[in-house]
Amino acid sequence: MKIRNKRIVNNTILILMMSQIYAAGPGEIKNADRMEWWRDARFGLFIHWGLYAIPAGEWNGETDHAEWIRTTAQIPLKVYDAFITQFNPTQFNAEKWVRLAKEAGMKYIVITSKHHDGFCLFDSDYTDFDVMSTPFRRDIMAELAAACRKHGIRICWYYSIMDWHHPDYLPRRDWEKDRSTDNAEFDRYIQYLKNQLHELITNYGDIGVLWFDGEWESTWNRQYGHDLYKHLRDFQPNLIINNRVGAGRAGMEGFSRGEEFAGDFGTPEQQIPATGLPDVDWETCMTMNDHWGYNKNDHNWKSTTELLHILADVASKGGNFLLNVGPTAEGLIPLPAINRLEAMGKWMKTNGESIYGTKASPFKYLPWGRCTQKAILNGTRLYLHVFEWPENGKLVVPGILNQIREVCLLTESGADTLKACREEDAIVIQTQHSAPDTINTVIMLDIYGKPDIYNPPEIIADFDIFLDEIKVKILSDRENIDIRYTVDGSIPSVKSPLAQDLIRLSETTVLTARCFRDDKAVSAATRHTYTKVRPYAAVAGIFDPGLHYAYFEGKWDSLPDYTALAPIKESMVANFDLGPRKQTDFFGFQYQGYVYLPQDGIYEFYTASDDGSRLYIGKNLVVDNNGRHGMQEKRGVIPLEKGYHPILVDFFEKTGGENLIVSIKGPGIAKQAIPDSMIFHLK
Repeated sequence: MKIRNKRIVNNTILILMMSQIYAAGPGEIKNADRMEWWRDARFGLFIHWGLYAIPAGEWNGETDHAEWIRTTAQIPLKVYDAFITQFNPTQFNAEKWVRLAKEAGMKYIVITSKHHDGFCLFDSDYTDFDVMSTPFRRDIMAELAAACRKHGIRICWYYSIMDWHHPDYLPRRDWEKDRSTDNAEFDRYIQYLKNQLHELITNYGDIGVLWFDGEWESTWNRQYGHDLYKHLRDFQPNLIINNRVGAGRAGMEGFSRGEEFAGDFGTPEQQIPATGLPDVDWETCMTMNDHWGYNKNDHNWKSTTELLHILADVASKGGNFLLNVGPTAEGLIPLPAINRLEAMGKWMKTNGESIYGTKASPFKYLPWGRCTQKAILNGTRLYLHVFEWPENGKLVVPGILNQIREVCLLTESGADTLKACREEDAIVIQTQHSAPDTINTVIMLDIYGKPDIYNPPEIIADFDIFLDEIKVKILSDRENIDIRYTVDGSIPSVKSPLAQDLIRLSETTVLTARCFRDDKAVSAATRHTYTKVRPYAAVAGIFDPGLHYAYFEGKWDSLPDYTALAPIKESMVANFDLGPRKQTDFFGFQYQGYVYLPQDGIYEFYTASDDGSRLYIGKNLVVDNNGRHGMQEKRGVIPLEKGYHPILVDFFEKTGGENLIVSIKGPGIAKQAIPDSMIFHLK
């Protein structure tokens, strides 16, 4: 590879520095001082920009590409490399981009310094495949870093571990028949990666975050990730690094598993964890429409209402929100994105204090919206984010025993005082009849002391359905309380039965529970329905081991109707096996057969897949794991009789990882991939 000597670099010293192994262990990853600004920020801008903006998502008549276009359209390297002669974003203006982020209320920017295609938006001594080889010939990262510092925004770099351009990166794409791997050395690529990262954290001043991605291929491993994390932090002690520096990320949920965790925060992608990630720093990254990079045909924009609700939801669960834009090849942020960011900024000017520096809600659930909180002198300020304004003029805050200090409505002019009183376990706030902000009105509720919250008790059972009997637990996270329950759907009173042991149900029941203390209700009620069902009948026949499969090829973003397509080939396999596929990134399977169950019971089925999958038992859709996504698992439950039951699994793959695991759990069966001994077809 040609190396340009644009700066004098002592490569020998640099290599020695970057190859050191430091003694810091996983326990030293967390640092409250380093994370303080990030935790306070809560809201950032993600920017996906590069050569892929030139085709704007379209190739050979297909219009659903974006930053992955080189792979999804299977563009040969020489053809893709030619985009470098066309990249000339003359309308790029770092000042405008940074001011837009700041006015939207964002505190940091993360931009793709290098995406999977290997093209660098910065001036690198280690490749010609960078912005200085384009007609533009300006270091975009330098301009953005300078503008960010001018306006008080933290600049952060996204950097892809995966690289489809570098000759030493492995593995190749399956379809790249014209690129030999004979002389490729992955360790040499790792040194290239380290050299570039050194440029990024030393040539542009203080960097807030290194945001890694593309770590999921087999060539990268846990040890590489931990070593890289350790020595990067040596160059900038305050540098924050996301968990994708290591291996072991649990799909798009974005959290790393157990000992494999490396990095400072988890990275859920396009989703919000249902209960957040307790005791872990995390950040949800999300697109405004359906693509990260620019796609001129993608007009499926999230509304301002949805985006502001997402921001409040993420903050209420203790996370940060990294919202993406994909600029055009000319260097312009699309107008629909600008409009939404400006609208969010208007809301943040009035309500930003309810987001910045807040902690997760003390409430597990609020029927009308979300809550964030801050400590204040001798008390706590609860920010009540009201999505659904009460029609009766009474906003009920349930299960809170603290004394009220003050209640105010956040407005553009400051804060307007509201009246409030106590009714049993709840604080009831008197509100005006119409919402001041139809998207999210914020009410400040100041209380004495730390929040004394009694969340509704949890009703826990293995399933919502049962055959003969089900055992139910009712639990609370508070001590010295009584839990009382009813089985007729009514709200429990002090005279209702105590939930002291397991509750056994033998008929369909609406179970309702509530917490009491000193014979007074201290929480809202919670309710759950448990339904008695009959198992689906087994089928008769003569069976042999194995499954029938049909193999298809096509470019899909969700599962097609395979019954309307002609398969490329059909045959038998012992299990749910992707082995019969050809060397392509665009394929699908349909597997049909029977699963043998040893006894009557409630059975759980799972599909873990990359990309989409569905599982049917008979005519019943049990698991729906459809859509394009990384490896993720979905579960479903069904009552089944002992014997043989028809099973059908559909699967499709469109680039990236490819895997399918079909699992079962049931009476006497621990969760496991369905073994060959349980899979059959009609003889």
